[in-house]
Amino acid sequence: MAAFGKNILPEMVIASFENGQWNEPVFAPSDRLELHPGAHVLHYSSTCFEGLKAFRHKDGSVFIFRPDANVKRMAQSSRLLRLPEVNEDQLFKMITDLVARFADDVPLPPGSMYIRPVHIGSEAAIGAAASPSASSLLYVLVSPVGDYFSGDSATLRILLKEDGMRSAPHMGMVKSGGNYASALGPILDAKAQYQADQILFCPDGHVQETGAANFIFIQGNELLTKSLDTSILHGVTRDSILTLAKDCGLQVVEKDLTVDELLERSARPDAEAALSGTAAALAPVGTFIHNDKEYTIGSGQTGEKTRQLRQRLCAIQSGEVEDKHHWLKKVN
Repeated sequence: MAAFGKNILPEMVIASFENGQWNEPVFAPSDRLELHPGAHVLHYSSTCFEGLKAFRHKDGSVFIFRPDANVKRMAQSSRLLRLPEVNEDQLFKMITDLVARFADDVPLPPGSMYIRPVHIGSEAAIGAAASPSASSLLYVLVSPVGDYFSGDSATLRILLKEDGMRSAPHMGMVKSGGNYASALGPILDAKAQYQADQILFCPDGHVQETGAANFIFIQGNELLTKSLDTSILHGVTRDSILTLAKDCGLQVVEKDLTVDELLERSARPDAEAALSGTAAALAPVGTFIHNDKEYTIGSGQTGEKTRQLRQRLCAIQSGEVEDKHHWLKKVN
C-alpha cells in the first residue's frame, strides 16, 4: 500500500459557497481543482481541514468513527477563520455519501479509509488581507490506508522545546494548514539534530502539544493531559482516549503541566507517555530530549496502559467490542 494518505481515490465530493449560499454538492474528479491564482486561500491561508476514518467490520459493513465530532470541529474552525458558515448537515452527508460510494475500497482491519474534508477561501481578492473570503470551496477526499502504527513498534523520541510555539495562542484550536506549516521547520531541525520524531512545544516551560498530535502522560492510575484552551487542538482522538481511560478506572486529570514536573515524573518506573491523533490513534513515547540530554520515560518501552487504551479504541473502531458510547456511524 502507498504511503499514508497518498492513495487518493479518483472522485471527491465538492460544494461551493457563492452569493451568500451553498450550492448542491457534486461528485468530481479528485485530481484537479479549479481555483483562481488570486484565491484568498493562496495568499492569506484561509483554510481548515479535518481527518477521520471509516472502518470495515467482519460482516462487511462500514462505519465512520465520530463524524459528528469532526463536522462540529470543522464548523468551529471555519467560524474562527471567518470562512463562510459550514452547513453541518450538508457536510455530514457529503462525508457519508463519499464513503458509501467507495465502500468497497475500505480495507479490512488493521487498515481503514482515511477521510479528509477541506474548506478553503476561493474569492479572487489579492488585496483582502484584512477581509474574509466571500466565497469558498468545501470538498472531501478519501484514501485507503494501512496500519499507521503497530503497538510493537519502537517508541518515539520527542524533543521538548521551550522557545517558540506550534501556533499563535488563539489559533491552536483551529485545524488550519498554517499551524502545521509553522511547526514543520522546527520539527525537521529536531530530526536532523537529535533524531527526534516530533517536538513537544512547551513555551516558557509549559507543556502544550506536538506538531501533529495531543500529548498524554500516564503514571500509575493517573492520566495527565493539558486542559483545553485556545492554544491546542481539541482532538477527537484525545477526547475518545480520555473517555476510555475513565471507563478503565483511570483518574483523568486535565491540568497545566510544566517541563520540570514532566521530567521528574518520567524517571519513575510506572511512567508512560503517548501522542494521540487520528492517524496513529495512540503512539507511545519512550524518550524525551531536553537541553541536549536524553531522558528515558519509565522502561522506555510501550507502557501497558498505553497499549490497553489503544487496543480498546481500535477494537471499538473495528467492531470487535461494544460501542457503548455510540461513536460509530453506519454507512452501508
